Formats: sequence, C-alpha cells, structure tokens
Amino acid sequence: MHFHYIAVEGPTGVGKTSVVERLAERLDATTVLEEGTENPFLKAFYDSKPGAAFQVELFYLLSRYRQQQDLVQRNLFTQATISDYILEKSKLFAYLTLEDSELLIFERLYSVLVENVPRPDLVVYLQAPADVLQERIARRGIRYEQAMEREYLERLVDAYTRFFHLYDAGPLLIVNAAEVDFVGNEAHFAQLEAEVGRPRRGRHYFNPFRG
Repeated sequence: MHFHYIAVEGPTGVGKTSVVERLAERLDATTVLEEGTENPFLKAFYDSKPGAAFQVELFYLLSRYRQQQDLVQRNLFTQATISDYILEKSKLFAYLTLEDSELLIFERLYSVLVENVPRPDLVVYLQAPADVLQERIARRGIRYEQAMEREYLERLVDAYTRFFHLYDAGPLLIVNAAEVDFVGNEAHFAQLEAEVGRPRRGRHYFNPFRG
C-alpha cells in the first residue's frame, strides 16, 4: 500500500467505522477507532441540556488527542494504520454546536493540541445526504442517536461539505457513499479498496458503480 496512515471521515451514520474495519482487515492494518459511545455527556447533549454540548466537545477533543498521541508513539512505517476520524473533526463539530463564549475556550485549547498530532497520508471523505444518514442511523439502532433531528444532520452535512471544500492538508479522496453498501456488497467494497490503494496527490472524486 502506498499510504502508511489513512483516515476515513464523514458525517454521523455514513459508515466510517465499518469501512475502516473492512479496510484494516483486507490491508493488514491497525485501527484507531473513535471512542464515541464512551462519552458520558452524549445523552445530555441529545436531550438538549444546557452546557452539555461544551462537555461533549471537550471530552471528544481530549479523547481524540490522547489517541493521536498514542499513535505518535507507534512506528507508523512498521504497519499501516487506518482511523475513523481526523482531529479537525473536533473543530467542525464545535462550530456546529457551541456558543461563542464556549468557542473561545475551545479554540485556545484546540490550537495548542492540533500542532502535536500526525497528519494522515490520505483522507477518505464519505459523502451522503441527510435522508440517507437518517435511515442508516435508524437501522443501526444506537439509542442516543435516535433523537438526532434531521435539521441537525443537514447542518452537519453542510459543515462537512464546507470543510472538505477547503481541505488541502494532504491527498483527499471524496467518495459518493449514498447509494452503495461497502459492508454488505463485496463488489462495492472492492471498488473502494482499489481506489484507496492508488498512489495519488491532491483531490480526487470517486463515484462507485452501483451494480
């Protein structure tokens, strides 16, 4: 494989973790998976309790940073590593959910931490519209996610679109994941695997064949 460190990104429900696990198995890579369900403030956030968003985002930021520091301790050139997030995700969600006064504190902490994390050799951005995400979230049945409103998902999709429109930190593969099944359909996954394995620079778009 041409890349030692790959990150798969995209909005909630798009299938990041499933793709990472399949790619890691096929490519004999280690994984860095976000500790999403371990965030003790998520229920309060989805219940719209005051202050919960700030607690959620700080917890995620520090958790992701700790994982990235553990990654620094590994030798990334010994075995490929695939992650289901990039640290910039923390800033994206913070601007989506936090008040201005909370953002001031968050930004100061984030600006210190982000300088000390490794950069992926390739980012794979999985795209899908809000209605597809909502259907997939309902299907996977995680309790706290069921309260997620469509308006929030639409804002999240827009935030990801804007972020990756400007992304230039390294090679980027933008994948239309709306009408394909990378987990249950071997032909769909094989196409993605082949695309990820290609040497590339800059920005590339991939529309999988849905047959």
